[in-house]
Amino acid sequence: MSLFVDSLTHLDASLWCPRRGLIGVSWAVDVQLDGELGEDGMLFDFGEVKPWIKSRLDAGADHTLLVPTRAPGVELQECREGLRLVTRHPYPLELRAPRQAFTLLPWAEVRRETLAEHLAGELMRRPPPRVSAIRLSLRDEAIDGAAYTYSHGLRQHAGNCQRIAHGHRSRLHIWHNGRRAPALEADWAERLADAYLVDTDDLVTDPDDDPRHLTCAYRAPQGEFRLRLPAERCRVLPSQTTVERIALWLAERIAAAEGGHIRVQAFEGIGKGAFAEAGRQ
Repeated sequence: MSLFVDSLTHLDASLWCPRRGLIGVSWAVDVQLDGELGEDGMLFDFGEVKPWIKSRLDAGADHTLLVPTRAPGVELQECREGLRLVTRHPYPLELRAPRQAFTLLPWAEVRRETLAEHLAGELMRRPPPRVSAIRLSLRDEAIDGAAYTYSHGLRQHAGNCQRIAHGHRSRLHIWHNGRRAPALEADWAERLADAYLVDTDDLVTDPDDDPRHLTCAYRAPQGEFRLRLPAERCRVLPSQTTVERIALWLAERIAAAEGGHIRVQAFEGIGKGAFAEAGRQ
């Protein structure tokens, strides 16, 4: 007997890609469980499936940086903050953060299918009664239109969003003077693609830096975080990079460039986000 739950939860993270560097991902999680029926006629109560699996994913890969430890140019070592990640390809990056901010994977590249199998294996270490197998599927949201991936960290967040290198794959909707503007959506999605969004207050002066690199650092409840990467990969915002502030920053920037009234719907991963408006009608 098999039980399935589509879109049981979402997994939001960043990963290190040997070709693109730091990128954000948002995957819907589909689940199938195999096992035997109990006397109650159920394999696993639907009301218990979601919190059981979601709580384990939340405590694991979700809102972490997925690191393929066998990728070329990737080095890891212990440091005062916890772990230090250094990369060389496709660009140099240095990240220092507590261990729980990383998911280390013994691969040359992170692939959805392989990660799904890995996460299912982790869940099967302590399966629920009567469950003999768990299969997970990670899938991108089907997006007809503009979308972009980004990474960030929220210093003031009490939960796992405080981790300095987690991210999302997000839709972007823009209205100019009351009409959807696909060309603006595509333009701004391209400007933000694979970017790191950073609060100007989190930027620090690093004596080893040159103008081609930026360093951001902060202390949060989970520990100390420090990230150094090329300035061309960063977009600096005048505030914390919450989805509300991202939407407002975009609306103000686009209104200043295009004139008129701008309405932005910015998504933070799948199915959630914020609206913001700027300019004059």
